[in-house]
Amino acid sequence: MASRPGSSSVRVTEWLKHIHVLADEIGPRGSTREGERRGTQYCAESLTRIGLSPRIDSFRSARSIYQPHLLASALLLVSFVLYPLGGRVTAAIAAALSAIALLSDLMELSFRDNLLRRLVPKGTSQNAVAEQKPRGEHRADLVLIGHVDSHRTPIIFSSARWLAAYRLFTTAAFVLFAAQILLYVLGAITTWEWIWPATIPSAVGAVLLAAMCLQSDSTPFSHGANDNATGAGLVLALAREFAERPLQHTRLWYALTGCEEVQHYGAIDFFRRYARQLLRPKTIAFEMLGCAGPSWLVREGVLIPFHADAEMVRLAQQIALSHPQWKAHSTVVSGGNTEMADALRLGIPAITLSGWGPHGEAPWWHMVADTVDKMDMEVLERAFAFTTAYIRALDDRAAG
Repeated sequence: MASRPGSSSVRVTEWLKHIHVLADEIGPRGSTREGERRGTQYCAESLTRIGLSPRIDSFRSARSIYQPHLLASALLLVSFVLYPLGGRVTAAIAAALSAIALLSDLMELSFRDNLLRRLVPKGTSQNAVAEQKPRGEHRADLVLIGHVDSHRTPIIFSSARWLAAYRLFTTAAFVLFAAQILLYVLGAITTWEWIWPATIPSAVGAVLLAAMCLQSDSTPFSHGANDNATGAGLVLALAREFAERPLQHTRLWYALTGCEEVQHYGAIDFFRRYARQLLRPKTIAFEMLGCAGPSWLVREGVLIPFHADAEMVRLAQQIALSHPQWKAHSTVVSGGNTEMADALRLGIPAITLSGWGPHGEAPWWHMVADTVDKMDMEVLERAFAFTTAYIRALDDRAAG
């Protein structure tokens, strides 16, 4: 484990301890699985020890991020088989099934309710949630989110080349599936014979998508040290920091969420329960902070883009310029999302503070090797310094 001799940061040492408990002592924390439940319970107990009164909110969630896409690929293949069987009638049915599959898949990627989400198997998950009042007049709320669960370790995340291929495939598959819908609508009108063979590439894309989903769901869960024991552990360390040195005007919400790795069911449940209680809210999500960075996300998404709040981005830039020793920088991520997207969808300004590289490099993302020995104490210290300065700057602005 990399470290810097003579480090005196008690808070960062405490943060590293949280990472160790979550990733080593508890270990893999698959969404809706026992490891996730134990991780959430540990987070709640940690918040209790510093004098807060956390609650554990249970909710139902999908158990896999890949099963909705597997269902979509199955619908696309069924439509391919049906198309030539009965002239205009089966062509129209095939077009409708293809449209349902693609629209539902796009809604899934943007975290919205859809047919696929309703059909997949569900399990029980939970969030640990606590509030911390400011020292003075309450003028704003700030939600700090770090997810507890860890992802599986599919081949598409096993190397930079595989990840690049995955990103290229998702774009190509979307184009092919959209073309299939248009061609089948045209075929239902014209019955041109060339249309069905023209959609063979789309059928091949659906087979490849199904194979990718099946392979991914057959892999073990990661220990999730960087992704995302660092995020959950940072929320716990910040709770201790602001219990001892409270903010002046900002009420803090600590949200240790479950099921982020299966399309953010925990964050969705948090905002469903508490959004109406929030005063002039903002949100910071924390992701993968132990090996590189700190950085802040400007844009993220899988096909559907989400952009961080412009004002919060400007504040991050100002702090980075004022403190070059922290080496903070902006970044973008393609092929993934963070929980800032859930706040943004509700109109709540949000940003993610992370450990991605300047070009979206994500150390040990969804890998078997995402273990505690990869943590770098110097990186943790820079990230903690940048984060606390950022939060206190937001609190200063709340005073205005």
